[in-house]
Amino acid sequence: MAQEDLEKFDIRIVYEKFGAAVQEEDDVHLQFYLESFEELNKFFTLMGTVFGFVSKDLKAKMDILRELLKDSSKSDKFITVKEMIEYEIKNDLLNKKGYTSGSRTLLRLHRGLDFIQLFLKKLGELKNEDGISAACREAYDQTLAKHHPFVIRNGAKVAIYTLPTREVLLKRVCGKSDDIERSLELLPQTLEVTAIVHSRIESLYTVNNLHTLP
Repeated sequence: MAQEDLEKFDIRIVYEKFGAAVQEEDDVHLQFYLESFEELNKFFTLMGTVFGFVSKDLKAKMDILRELLKDSSKSDKFITVKEMIEYEIKNDLLNKKGYTSGSRTLLRLHRGLDFIQLFLKKLGELKNEDGISAACREAYDQTLAKHHPFVIRNGAKVAIYTLPTREVLLKRVCGKSDDIERSLELLPQTLEVTAIVHSRIESLYTVNNLHTLP
């Protein structure tokens, strides 16, 4: 496989890994979630400098969760999102000094997923010649902007105006015409399984009153 192919966004990975992540009845498998989110974060990176700051922050959060998964002393407590939340609540770890909470860390990724699923939905509704700035701004205002300080919100909104047409962005992110076509064909199914993942995590955080974690 050519190097340029390795650097492009592959929506099939998102679809397959999120599909694997929802095997539990009302839960999400954390390892598969991270593998899918790693590909989604590639989408952020390929968009350019607009969401470069978001991409770096999300990567840092994924690294934290990977380390928790690799910790042999408690890796069995982090197999699913529900198990992780229950373990950290039971052991008073959410606000423990010197401990980086997996539940708090995942909440940041969850907010990023909220944005990208909405943006991808809007992107799928546009025509090739349409500019994507308005769609991206709407998705950002409804999701990530609620959690960003004023300076970051302003910087993001200014940068969003520099985004190209849908056609140009898809070429930048997906690559060749055949890859773009396959991505657009798979987009509806991917959005469906992404919505299931998002809904399950949203419910787990709601039930446990964790949406306001600082």
